[in-house]
Amino acid sequence: MRKHRIMSIIGATVILGLAGVAATSSTTQAAPQARARPATMAPRTARLADLPSTGTPRVRGMAETSNACGFAHAVPMDRYKGLPDYTPARAAHPYSATMYTTQGTITFRALTAAAPCTTFSFRFLATRDYFTGTHCHRLTILQIFVLQCGDPTGTGSGGPGYVFKNENLAGATYPAGTVAMANAGPDTNGSQFFFCWKASPRIPPDYTPFGVVTSGMKVLRTIASAGDDSQNAPGDGYPNLFVKFLKVRIVLGK
Repeated sequence: MRKHRIMSIIGATVILGLAGVAATSSTTQAAPQARARPATMAPRTARLADLPSTGTPRVRGMAETSNACGFAHAVPMDRYKGLPDYTPARAAHPYSATMYTTQGTITFRALTAAAPCTTFSFRFLATRDYFTGTHCHRLTILQIFVLQCGDPTGTGSGGPGYVFKNENLAGATYPAGTVAMANAGPDTNGSQFFFCWKASPRIPPDYTPFGVVTSGMKVLRTIASAGDDSQNAPGDGYPNLFVKFLKVRIVLGK
């Protein structure tokens, strides 16, 4: 089962990076129970753009959904028997998301006009407390600079039980403050996403940008500055500062 992630190449060495971290710090704050991760967090060995990943879902068939987003059931992690009740009218509402974490508060503005399917899915999950209690499982600090979150299993292979299509990729870039989806290949978006805590021009335009951080960049930089455990590759591992979502609040009209 592939994971959702990003990869970068330094010389001949392949270094993944969809959840970037920073140099090791003497201050660590990790919950012992959260650090016990299955072997599925093994080092990646694949493509240049192997961003954050949530194992490759087996799709039950795009024919199961008639909407333009391509929402379709996937297994494992079939948490929701129904699919997001997407309509263009529902998806059009602008909103901001405030994410209360154990390291501080991060708020982003959702790009509802540019990425209506992705922003609608995020809102669907957040309003059902899907992210509450989950933790960020990956940080990268070499070539790409991202913190990856949104996996209920904390392994990089979990998801909500459905997938949907990519969008907003034409000319996509990943400056500091970008919020984008992780995936395991085209049209395998689920719940995993990443924050760019620093500009990441090496990330290819394969990951849907769907938000812009409006406050909390200091929080992200603090997490990055504490470093990672480099279990996946140098500069790519579990964040030394434990980052758990206590609550995600959606505010419409902002």
